[in-house]
Amino acid sequence: MAEGHKIRVLLVDDHQVVRRGLRTFLEVQDDIEVAGEASDGDEGVRLAQELRPDVVLMDVKMPGTDGITALRKLRELGSASRVLVVTSFTEQRTVVPAMRAGAAGYVYKDVDPDALAGAIRSVHAGHVVLQPEVAEALLTREETGGGTGRGGALTDREREVLGLIADGRSNREIARALVLSEKTVKTHVSNILMKLDLADRTQAALWAVRHGVGG
Repeated sequence: MAEGHKIRVLLVDDHQVVRRGLRTFLEVQDDIEVAGEASDGDEGVRLAQELRPDVVLMDVKMPGTDGITALRKLRELGSASRVLVVTSFTEQRTVVPAMRAGAAGYVYKDVDPDALAGAIRSVHAGHVVLQPEVAEALLTREETGGGTGRGGALTDREREVLGLIADGRSNREIARALVLSEKTVKTHVSNILMKLDLADRTQAALWAVRHGVGG
């Protein structure tokens, strides 16, 4: 991959040793570069706006502004950066708010380094990345989650669109794949979010993953 096309990553973690370890590993990847580091959520939000990285690696628990609050702020600011949560906290009460706040993925700090690099690439490509344990935590709260069990309300075409959203496809790519206009795809996406009571495409992708829609 050409130098100018490297995936630019921002590290947000209050432990310097963790940031140093992540930087050391990521800098040996041919297609990833570390754009900057932040030690808390506020600094992470500021640097995300300033540096516009492709992917933000965000811890959840930090002094001051935590990762979930930072996620919400980035969402409110309309940040285009994809956020991959990398944390040691495995509780469902942490996983669910992070994903609902807009995280594109959630992995634990003991993840295999090569798997972490793969997760960064997948998140950058538009996919939702969950370790099996995280997916299990989300599955256990199905009865309280938005849109659970409402898949029957979707038309066959909407399920097709939802499956492609879960694959990380853009509206333009979905339009090409299904031979539809982009305007029609946007209408389908809006209907899917409304019927499933979801806020955005990331939540739709998560719903699809949990319910086995798409690839």
